[in-house]
Amino acid sequence: MDRLAAAVLLYRGDGSALELLLVHRAPELRFFGDYLALPGGVVDSTDGDPDDPGALRRCAERELFEETGVVLDSGMRSAPAAQREAARHAMLGSDRAAGQAAWANLRTSARGDADLVELCRIKTPAFAPVRYDTAFFLATLPHGATPDIWPGELVGGRMVTPRSALTEWSQGACHIVPPVLVLLELLRSGDIASFRQRAAALAAGFERGKLHRVFFSPGILMACLATPTLPPATTTNCFVVGTARLSIIDPGTPDPAEQARLFELLDELVAEGAELEAVVCTHHHPDHVGAVRAVSQRYQLPVRGHAKTLERLPSGCLLGAPIEDGSRLDLGNAPDGSPDWHLEAMYTPGHDRGHLAFRDSRYGAAIVGDMVSTVATILIDPPEGHMATYLASLRRLRDTPISTLHPAHGPATLRARALLEKFLAHRQARQTALLRALESGPGSVESLLPVVYSDVPEPMLPYASRALLAGLEMSVEEGVVEGDGTTWQLVRR
Repeated sequence: MDRLAAAVLLYRGDGSALELLLVHRAPELRFFGDYLALPGGVVDSTDGDPDDPGALRRCAERELFEETGVVLDSGMRSAPAAQREAARHAMLGSDRAAGQAAWANLRTSARGDADLVELCRIKTPAFAPVRYDTAFFLATLPHGATPDIWPGELVGGRMVTPRSALTEWSQGACHIVPPVLVLLELLRSGDIASFRQRAAALAAGFERGKLHRVFFSPGILMACLATPTLPPATTTNCFVVGTARLSIIDPGTPDPAEQARLFELLDELVAEGAELEAVVCTHHHPDHVGAVRAVSQRYQLPVRGHAKTLERLPSGCLLGAPIEDGSRLDLGNAPDGSPDWHLEAMYTPGHDRGHLAFRDSRYGAAIVGDMVSTVATILIDPPEGHMATYLASLRRLRDTPISTLHPAHGPATLRARALLEKFLAHRQARQTALLRALESGPGSVESLLPVVYSDVPEPMLPYASRALLAGLEMSVEEGVVEGDGTTWQLVRR
């Protein structure tokens, strides 16, 4: 179930002078740490019954006050400053009940005239493990009020014009939460009346199934498409990279309805003046190539990838030149106008023999396919999968400077090195558990599985057995295990 949330676009002025408040989320936060966002949060019991439409409005008022000190209700603004400050301290403290009581007490002076207008509702696309149904509200900064950010979950905030925020983002100087970025684009001119109409139309499009234009890094549009992938993932991220010259990476869905959503997005980009140049594959697995032929034929685009991928693509694709380690895919100018923007290919086999990752030259963002995931582990399935080779590829990525890492499954992350280290440590822990299990004597995959993968749910054990086999094969290659393909044992020296 989606979590109900509210966010407030707090602004002053109009036209080119319009400014809105963006808050800076603390880098250590798991959810959008180090991103600029709007003040807001999830609905809780303080706000009343979640089924009551007023709960979202009350949540917006509460979160705005808690995070910025700004009070929208005139009656609450007339409460003594000491009472408001004490209430905010309580709300930001560790005693949740005390914070709720302080807010409830402050609300006794409310007149119900908070200047809040609901702008739109946007739901998180299906790529995220936790999804939000967020109501975005418009509010005018009360005369004389100044947002005051107290360090904690937030580390700062500032009033900024939409245009300047977008410029900073395009230069790689900041990160902006994806739905907020979309709203900033709609508000670029500062025309509030037009903005309200366009935001409502945007949300209506999402409701009927239109793809979100999700950007975690400039020039890399992430489109989340349903695919027959391995659980717990249900989608594969398709990336449309570029501004005027676009490459479509991993259009993976075989579903005609999902393909229609992708075609609608690509048609819009073409109508806006972009040129589609190529379809690009990170590797050949079905959840990454399900729409490759359809996109290639519809737009008459060459399909590019490693030679080991191209030879295994569905028939009917218009094959282009193979991509090798170090190949460059030219993108033209970057979103900030920088010239010679390109993707550099990295050959990263192990999960798949033809696997490629790509790093962009301007921002250092990487598209890594199935090297890692932010929602699950990665299956290494012999003979296609090879554990030692996979680990070497992981180490190569770990040692590559990456600003934003885009996996095929799950949201992007700014903690690329930490995630890659986590995957390396996970595999090392499995290998350690495997060798420890073999210390008790010879074993088969079937007998070792419940010992080495004791934490894995039963429906996932068939996949775990393949990873276990990959670990055994690596141990044989390292000379520490021997076996006949059925039974395995430690090499005694």
